[in-house]
Amino acid sequence: MRRDYFTLEASNLDSPGVPTVVIDFEGPAEQLTDRLTGADGEPFAGEEVDVAFRLQGPVDESPEGVVAVTNRVTGEFVLELNADSADVFRFVDAAREYGKETDEEHRYRIRVLVDGEPFTENEKSTFLVYDAEGDLLRQHSLIPSGVEL
Repeated sequence: MRRDYFTLEASNLDSPGVPTVVIDFEGPAEQLTDRLTGADGEPFAGEEVDVAFRLQGPVDESPEGVVAVTNRVTGEFVLELNADSADVFRFVDAAREYGKETDEEHRYRIRVLVDGEPFTENEKSTFLVYDAEGDLLRQHSLIPSGVEL
């Protein structure tokens, strides 16, 4: 799947409510829905996927990077799309603040649309950020307390 098939939009970064990222896919629908659907024919639940961001340059230069959603069991990429690191860090900060203000387990919501139509929605608490060499950047990541990586 091509990364340019995806658009990314975030909401509730400066306002009350769950920080939400909406990923809209405008490519061959069957290609994405097959990747986002488990053996039972249902879209993956939140605990079945992981979300991460990998920088494509030094963190202090605010480079672009790649947001990836992966199948937690197999490690396969479900989808990847390009994103600006400043936008991603702002989203992680908003999710961290939301976590301080609520007693909910989740810190953010991710919605996937196919050609503008809702396909799946998951609530998540972890968002890992890696540098260009693949090392975890804990200070930029969203890691729930009590989670050991």
